[in-house]
Amino acid sequence: MEAVHRKMQDLFAAKALGNVVSEITSVSGGFMHRMYRVKTADSIYAVKHLNREILKRPGVMDNYEKAERLEAVLERSGIDIVPSITIGGKKMQEQDGEYFYIFHWQNGQITDWDNITPEQCYLAGEIQAKIHAIEERKIPHEEPELSAIGWDEFIAKAEEQGSEIVGLLKENAELLSYAQEALNEGRRNLPDIETIIDEDMDPKNVMWDDGKPYVIDLECLDYGNPASSVLQLALQWSGITTMTLDYEKVGAFFRGYRASSTSAFRAYKDIFGVAYTWIEWLEFNITRALDECLDEEDRKMGISEVRNTIARIRYIYEREDEIKRRIDMIFE
Repeated sequence: MEAVHRKMQDLFAAKALGNVVSEITSVSGGFMHRMYRVKTADSIYAVKHLNREILKRPGVMDNYEKAERLEAVLERSGIDIVPSITIGGKKMQEQDGEYFYIFHWQNGQITDWDNITPEQCYLAGEIQAKIHAIEERKIPHEEPELSAIGWDEFIAKAEEQGSEIVGLLKENAELLSYAQEALNEGRRNLPDIETIIDEDMDPKNVMWDDGKPYVIDLECLDYGNPASSVLQLALQWSGITTMTLDYEKVGAFFRGYRASSTSAFRAYKDIFGVAYTWIEWLEFNITRALDECLDEEDRKMGISEVRNTIARIRYIYEREDEIKRRIDMIFE
């Protein structure tokens, strides 16, 4: 942590935020970036150190700029969020060729994935509805962007490198092909509506302070399809991520959403394939496991997430018909 401490000292000095007065603490920052708790004489901050491999991707900086603009829209609309600090007219801060977001420290805690309550699911659904209601517009119908992941190419590359994920990819090649086809079919059936969305608003990105939710990590804000967003998040809040799906929580999330939404959309069975969006997270982690990683720790994280994500995809596949039936019951 000595190198991290020096890095934070240099960053805070350059941005006139004061002297760092205690040891830097690593805190949970998701699976792509690294997050630290930094204390000065006057304040406590959370600092997100952005993954340089992510920043190399085409169009990524444009996406961050869009998310920053939409973050300001949410803030003006009264959504309870933890926005990044603006310094020198910018939210993303550069220091010595590396990039950071800095936040005022938000008290509270993130709910453990295994202890999410139906009440929290209801409130999360409400927040989603309020975000979607800020700007909602009909859009012309057009062919959606379809997933075209080359599983065979990944298998060949894993074999060439002698990677430990090669067997896992081979064993699940048929499942992954099915998931990709289902995802594309779900996207074709989406309604022609566009809103602001935050598809990354899963339980790890909501801080609870005395029972009140605050949305954090807003770098994925964008314009997109609200039906896709709400279905994916309803399942994540209800246990898909830990493969412990609870249908009471699914119902609570949708009830919270419907309580604050004017959307007439009900045909979630027809778009269910978007639940397999996990294959795109899998693609990122296969790439990270094979070559595009920060360091050995990052590569190991990629390998771990390949295993976890394939397990989730299989979990969804084995329960697909039952999940569809249960969601239909909510809207009867």
